[in-house]
Amino acid sequence: MEQRKRLTRSSDKMIAGVCGGIADYFDLDPTLVRVGYILLTVFTLFSGFIAYLVLWIVMPVEGRVDR
Repeated sequence: MEQRKRLTRSSDKMIAGVCGGIADYFDLDPTLVRVGYILLTVFTLFSGFIAYLVLWIVMPVEGRVDR
């Protein structure tokens, strides 16, 4: 049976691992995701900050088994 890919916070983190987790999930460079996040946050009047906080709370930690 094929393993399902899960969106989790990464151990490759600057603050909480959210951008690193998104980069792992979509097979992207974490630095590009972080730069994109900063640009999105600045150009949307910092609403990206709220999205980051929500993802920090909702996304499980990498390696943790939650069912």
